[in-house]
Amino acid sequence: MYTIDTGATAWVLVSAAMILFMTPGLAFFYGGMVRSKNVLGMLMQNFFSMGLISVLWVVVGFSLAFGDGGSYIGNFDFAFLADLHLTDADGAFITGLPGYALDEASGLDFGLIIPPLVFVAFQMMFAIITPALITGAVADRMKFRSWAVFLGLWSLLVYSPVAHWVFSPTGWLFKRGALDFAGGTAIHINAGVAAAVLAAVLGRRRGYPNTPMPPHNLPWTLIGTGILWFGWFGFNAGSALSASGVAAQALINTNVAAAAAMLGWLLVERLKGGHATTLGAASGAVAGLVAITPCAGFVGGASPLIIGFLAGVICYIAISIKKALKLDDSLDVIAVHLVGGLTGSLLLGFFGDTQYNSFGFDGVFAGGGTDLLIDQLTAAGATILFCGVMTFILAKAIDLTLGLRVDEEDEDTGLDLSQHAETAYSA
Repeated sequence: MYTIDTGATAWVLVSAAMILFMTPGLAFFYGGMVRSKNVLGMLMQNFFSMGLISVLWVVVGFSLAFGDGGSYIGNFDFAFLADLHLTDADGAFITGLPGYALDEASGLDFGLIIPPLVFVAFQMMFAIITPALITGAVADRMKFRSWAVFLGLWSLLVYSPVAHWVFSPTGWLFKRGALDFAGGTAIHINAGVAAAVLAAVLGRRRGYPNTPMPPHNLPWTLIGTGILWFGWFGFNAGSALSASGVAAQALINTNVAAAAAMLGWLLVERLKGGHATTLGAASGAVAGLVAITPCAGFVGGASPLIIGFLAGVICYIAISIKKALKLDDSLDVIAVHLVGGLTGSLLLGFFGDTQYNSFGFDGVFAGGGTDLLIDQLTAAGATILFCGVMTFILAKAIDLTLGLRVDEEDEDTGLDLSQHAETAYSA
C-alpha cells in the first residue's frame, strides 16, 4: 500500500515538468553550436524525442524498465500503465511497483510516498532526454527517418534495460549496491557510449576537420545552458522522490558542482588557449551537472565542489580523445556526457557518505573501503559493454536498410532543407 505525501507529490510533479523543459533547453544548447543550415534539423531531433518516447514509455517502456521481470529487464505487466491508477475503498493505491516496499528480510524500506503515475511521469522525462543527448554527436549528417527508427529501438532495447538494472530495486546493479542517484550511469554513460558508437558508424562530416565549422549562434547555446541548469534541479533534487533534506542536499550539490566545473573548465581553457570563452563556460557548467548527477543525494560538504571542479578539468582535457581517435563527435558528447558521467560515478566511490543519505554507502574517503568503488566500476563497465554492442548492432542494421547518412548533396544543402523543407532564417 502507498501512503501518499502531498508535499512530496507536488514536488515530484513540478520536477517532472522541469525535466521535460530540459529537452528544449538541450535543443537550444546544441542548436546554437551547429551551422545555421542544420539548426532546425537539430531542434527537430530533440523535439521528436518528446513525442515518440512519451508514447513508447506509456505503451511498454515503463513496464520494461520497472516491471518485475527479474534482474535484467522488466516485463509487460504495466504495458499501457495497466492498473497503476487503482485504489481501494480508502483511496490507497492497490498496485505497487516491484521492490518499492518494505523488505522484511533486510529491513530496508524503499516505499514510495507519491502516486505510481507520478513516478511514471517523472521517469518518463528521463527516458525522453537520454537519447536526445546522443544527437550532439551525429549533428549535420544523419537522416531524420533513420534517427526516428534508431530513437525508438534504442529507447526500448538499451535504455529501458539499463534503467531497470540501475533504478529498479529488482535490477541486478541496484541489488549489487551500485549507486546512481539521478542517472550518471543509466543516462549519461549510456548516452555517451551510444553517441561514440553512432558517430563512428556514421563517419565524419564532409570537410571535417579541415573546414571550419563554428557555432552559428552562441547566445542560443547559453540560453540552452541556463534552461538545462534550471531543469537539472528537478532532475537531481526530484530524484529524492520527496520534499526532504536529501532533496535540499541534492539541489545545493547540483548548483555548486556546476559552478565549480565552469571555473575548472575556464581555468584550463585560459591557461591552454589564452582565453576564457562563452562556449567553455557553457560546456563546463554542463560537465559539472553531468558529473554530480550520480552523486547528488549521496555526498555533501566540500565533495560537490571537488567533484565539479575535477569534472570541468577532466572533461576539457577529454576533448582531445576525439582528436586522438579521429572521431567526429560534433558537439563533444563523449567528453561531456560519457567522461563526465564516468567521472561522477567513479568519484562517488570515493566521496559517498552515509551521513548525508542513509540509503547510500560510504566510499573510500568516508571509511567504507573499496566496495562501493568496485560496484561503481562494475556498473560503468557493464553499461559501456552492453550499450556499445547494442548500439552498434542497431546502427549497422539501420545503415544496411534505411541508410543512416544523408547523401553528399543533402549534407551540403543542410538538414533543414533536405530533411524538413524549412529554413530557420530568412535570406
